[in-house]
Amino acid sequence: MAKSKRYVIVRTTSAGVFAGILESRKGREVVLTKARRLWFWKGAASLSQLAMSGTTAPTECKFPEIVDHVELLEAIEILDVTKQARVSIEGVPVWKA
Repeated sequence: MAKSKRYVIVRTTSAGVFAGILESRKGREVVLTKARRLWFWKGAASLSQLAMSGTTAPTECKFPEIVDHVELLEAIEILDVTKQARVSIEGVPVWKA
């Protein structure tokens, strides 16, 4: 059986924070697929807590729609996301301005 790819949260120096499937990493360049920008969150004190437990306030988070592919050029933190937290992040309604 093929090993599944990691679902991660990536924090960058200037593009913000994203959650998605880690396709590749070379130095500080990271490629994610099925990625969401985590623009604003509530219900987690930090990205670490969001990666471990998810959010307790999904309707108060602002996560736009999923993009198929994003290349992040200045990644400074990559956190593995638990299954529980992934379900929580993916369950946040799409935020539209």
